[in-house]
Amino acid sequence: MVIINTNPLIGNPPSEISLKDPPLICVIAQVRFSQPIRSIEERTFIDPFYQTIQEDYPTLKIENSFYLEFKEQKVIRTESKVWRFEEELNKNWRVSLTSYFVALETIGYSGQEEFFERLLKILKAVDSQIKPQSIARFGLRYIDRLTGEDTKNITNLVRPEMAGILSTEFGEYIHQTINESLFKLPEKNAEILARWGLLPANTTIDPSIIEPIDEPSWILDLDISSSLERPFDVDSTMKEAKSFAERIYTFFRWVVTDNFLSRFGGEL
Repeated sequence: MVIINTNPLIGNPPSEISLKDPPLICVIAQVRFSQPIRSIEERTFIDPFYQTIQEDYPTLKIENSFYLEFKEQKVIRTESKVWRFEEELNKNWRVSLTSYFVALETIGYSGQEEFFERLLKILKAVDSQIKPQSIARFGLRYIDRLTGEDTKNITNLVRPEMAGILSTEFGEYIHQTINESLFKLPEKNAEILARWGLLPANTTIDPSIIEPIDEPSWILDLDISSSLERPFDVDSTMKEAKSFAERIYTFFRWVVTDNFLSRFGGEL
């Protein structure tokens, strides 16, 4: 029997158990700037940044996004370029840069070591080439998805509190159930937004990140963040990222059972 902390919000992280076939579909780290950096809209401005990371992310794509800003009791719709820097071969890794934020995203997560090595390189490139003065938010997000027989066996794979209504005698008739909880952490301005539940085929709770698939699935979406405005500093942001990853993993281990760990290749 694996012993884990009873309170995942404040307890010490458990020893990590590596999963050979984890159902993790996406991991994202995002740094949001305190003020929009309008120069990022210009190709000539972002070219030095691109050159710095081009060896790892040679493919550049340009998209347009829209943001709502609140100024003087008015809502202003603003268009912004999104620069997407991707791997050339398997495209498992992507960096997104806008006037509002920089983000590192992967659908091929292999563990904290590689993720944080890449994040450190991106933050150093931002520091040297973009030079933001301060940030308004740092967030780290992990998304798991179960499909097939695992959705039918969910009551054996997660805690009763997370299985919820799916564990009742009529659970097999439930077409969709989505839960959301916001947890305030002891750290100042830090919180975890947790969303989980059963999704029907061809639906999603976040079309920008979670792609709809042609079968039902059970989602666990954990987003930890701090909205304390502070100077942009690579070392402190990396320290916060690693601390957040530990807290997310602690929460994840509270959610799942030993059956879950065994099912996805963990050695107990």
